[in-house]
Amino acid sequence: MRRLVLVAAVSASLAAPTAPARAQAGPPQGTPAQGIAAPGTPAPGTPAQETPARATPSPGASSQGSTPQGSIPQEAPSATALLFETNQLANVPAGQALSYRYTRFSGIEGAPFGPPVEDRIREEVAPGSGPENRNLKVEMFSGERRMPTATYEDMPGNPVLVRFLEHHLDDLAKVLKGNPRYIKNGIRRALRESASVTPTEVEVDGRTVPGWRVVARPFVGDPVRDRLRGFDSLTYTFVVSPKVPGQIVSIDVKATNPEGGTLLQETLTYEPNAG
Repeated sequence: MRRLVLVAAVSASLAAPTAPARAQAGPPQGTPAQGIAAPGTPAPGTPAQETPARATPSPGASSQGSTPQGSIPQEAPSATALLFETNQLANVPAGQALSYRYTRFSGIEGAPFGPPVEDRIREEVAPGSGPENRNLKVEMFSGERRMPTATYEDMPGNPVLVRFLEHHLDDLAKVLKGNPRYIKNGIRRALRESASVTPTEVEVDGRTVPGWRVVARPFVGDPVRDRLRGFDSLTYTFVVSPKVPGQIVSIDVKATNPEGGTLLQETLTYEPNAG
């Protein structure tokens, strides 16, 4: 099985130290709600049936504890196995489309990430050369943000995960004026060595199904955290479920400053009825 992995390269130092970013505690007055819509809350103009999937921790859940009802094994798998070494598309029938809502908000003064964003990523799934593989066409964003359509052949894994992370890393590196490889390697190392994996329950399309929550904080105690301008607080939360088509339920990336201001919040959420 082909493995989807974050591309690793030699670490390089980030740019010279600069003053920590200042951020507002939330979106400024008058910011359109759709740019920061919370998971589970449709943005204005979004049909009610397109309620995104939501995840809630299971009571008493731990990485080695009991699990929700369903086919989730009792012992937690590794973060990398869940995210990059699982056949995530086997439960998606050929001909089905997958849709994900993307949002981004930053309260940093001067808006280096740009204005709040709410958009979509859509995947069209076609048969692959084997019963467990799929061919995909991925359309990412719309309007002036629209990126070139990407095609994938004989994929076992869901490319929306890597597309989201690549886009996130490119933007983050531009804002920090740093080397994206350093950030990429930090995330890769955290997922491999220190990420927590806990069972959770996912609410999707009016039903509750078992899943896993993966949480990684790659830059806590980073030796160059003074060059990260407050982004050493970055927390990456992934929710996956074998009961959800494509298995990727949500991704949430968040960084806050010591005062609680939002430096960055970037999300991806599966929309079960928007394909």
